[in-house]
Amino acid sequence: MFVAASCAAPKVDSYDPPNVVLVFVDDLGWGDLGCTGGPHRTPVIDRLAAEGAFFTDFAVAQPVCSASRAALLTGCYPNRIGIHGALGPNAKHGLHADEITLAEMLKSRGYSTAIFGKWHLGCLPEFLPTRHGFDEFAGIPYSNDMWPHHPQSSEYPPLPFYEQEEIVEHDPDQREFTLGFARRGADFIRRSARAGKPFFLYVPHPMPHVPLHVSETFRGHSESGLYGDVVEEIDASVGILLSALEDAGVADNTILIFASDNGPWLSYGDHAGVTGPYREGKGTVFEGGMRVPLLMRWPRGIRPGTVVREACNAIDLFPTLRDLVERSGVGIEQPQLPIDGRSLLPTLAVAHDLQVLPAELFDPEHPYFYWYEVNALHAMRAGRWKLHFPHGYRSMQNRTLGRGGVPGLYDYSVKTGLELYDLEADPGESRDLAAERPEVVERLCALADAMRARLGDSLSEIEGIENREPGRVP
Repeated sequence: MFVAASCAAPKVDSYDPPNVVLVFVDDLGWGDLGCTGGPHRTPVIDRLAAEGAFFTDFAVAQPVCSASRAALLTGCYPNRIGIHGALGPNAKHGLHADEITLAEMLKSRGYSTAIFGKWHLGCLPEFLPTRHGFDEFAGIPYSNDMWPHHPQSSEYPPLPFYEQEEIVEHDPDQREFTLGFARRGADFIRRSARAGKPFFLYVPHPMPHVPLHVSETFRGHSESGLYGDVVEEIDASVGILLSALEDAGVADNTILIFASDNGPWLSYGDHAGVTGPYREGKGTVFEGGMRVPLLMRWPRGIRPGTVVREACNAIDLFPTLRDLVERSGVGIEQPQLPIDGRSLLPTLAVAHDLQVLPAELFDPEHPYFYWYEVNALHAMRAGRWKLHFPHGYRSMQNRTLGRGGVPGLYDYSVKTGLELYDLEADPGESRDLAAERPEVVERLCALADAMRARLGDSLSEIEGIENREPGRVP
C-alpha cells in the first residue's frame, strides 16, 4: 500500500506524453542517502522523495550489474533472456536484437533517446545501445573496474570510451565521469525540449562502483571520505539534470527516476556503501543485495510526499512507463515476446482516484518475484513473505573489510537452508519462521515449482521451457 501527502497533484484525464529521465547508479547502498538515514548529504535526491514518490520496498531482479540492467530495460527476468552476471570485455554475447528495450518502446512513438554512462549489455557492435533504440550514446561498454589498473587483475584490456559506435579514447579520466555524463544529459534535455519532442534519457552512472573517482570540485566535499565524496557528487549530477528540466520548462511533465542496480560491494569496506537495516550486500539475494532506494518525481502525475510500501521490482518499470505513456493517448509498441513485470500504475494513482492496496498481496494467480543467480533459484517473495531455498552465498560477516580500494576476502562457505522470513516484522532476515509457518512454506514452494517449470532451476536440475537465448556472435 502507499500513503500520500494531502497535497494532491493536478487531476487530469489526459496529458502530453511525459518525458522520462532514468538515473541508475552502480552499487549504491540502501543506507547511503539522506532520505534513507544515510551519512551523506544528498539534498537533490532527498528533494525527489519530498516532491514525488519514495518506494521503500523496491528490489532489483538480480544483485549484479549486467543482469540487473537487462531486467530494468526489458521488464524480463535476466535468466529469461539469457543475460547473467557481469559481461566482460571478452564476452561474445549480449542483449538479443528481438528483445524490446525501454528505448525502443519509446522511440517507436516519437521519443528522442539517449544514454550517457555505463551500458554493460554487450560490448561488440551488434549489442551496443545504438542497436537497441538509443539515438545517442557516450560512455563505457562495461564496468569501470574492467581495465588494466584493477587491483586484483592486470589482464583487462584498456577501458574504451565510446561516442556512438566509435571508440574515441582508452582509459579515460574517470574523475570526469559523473559530472560529465550529467552535463551531456542536460544538453540532450535542452536540445530535445527545443525540438518539441518527448525524450527518454538514461544516465547509468559508473559510480559508486569501484574504482572510486571524483572531480576535484567534490574531493574532500563530504565528511565520510572518498565514498561520501562520490555519493555527494552523484547527488549534484541529479541536480544538473533537474535544473536543465526546469530551465527548459519541461520539469512538470518529466518522470525523473533514481535507483541503484544492486546493493553495496561490501568487501571494499571504506570504498563501499551501507545497507541500513538489511542483511548482506551485492551478490546475494538477501535484502542488502536486492533492496535499493527508488525515487520517482513527476509533478503532473505523482502526489508530493507519496510513500510506496508495496513490494515492487525493477522489472515493473518497463510496463509502468508503457502504461503511463499510453494514458497520454500515445500508442506504444508492445513487446513481441512475454515479459515478467507488472504495471505500478494503480499504485501510483496517476491522474485518477487514490487506490489503497492491502498490505499483504498474496494472489496465487500472480507469481510475484523470483531471485536467481544465473539460473539457480535462490529466493522468492510473495507479499510480506520471503522464502530462501538452500544455496551457498558469500558473506563479509566476521571478515576483515578492504580499505583504500583493495577488497577484503569473502567467506564463500556459508549456506542457507529452506528459510522463511516475514519482511514486515523482520526486514533484516534474522528469524527463520519456516518451522512455525509450514502452510506458508508449502504455498510458496508450490509457486516456486510453477516458476521452475517455466524458467528452470539448476539447483533442482530442471530446465525451463520459456528461456530465451541472448544475442551471440560466433
